Amino acid sequence: MTDNEKQRVTVEIYNRTYHVIGTETERHVQLVANLVDQKMNEIHDANKQLDTASLAVLTAVNTMNDYLKLKEDYATLLGSLRKKED
Repeated sequence: MTDNEKQRVTVEIYNRTYHVIGTETERHVQLVANLVDQKMNEIHDANKQLDTASLAVLTAVNTMNDYLKLKEDYATLLGSLRKKED
């Protein structure tokens, strides 16, 4: 498969089937889907009264929060490395 060639991958997230079309490998798409499924189940276990839409939004908020923290940590690490080089 070439870098820009799209493929269709079927995944299951929170007991629903989705068809994802993109250029990432099937393995990568499955990994992402599994992580989303795990996070949704984790949040559901803590908040069993949530409907699926609310659960999906909370999963997105939690995931974006984790992403931003990692991005900040990465920037801090890069800054530290640049100071050491100087």
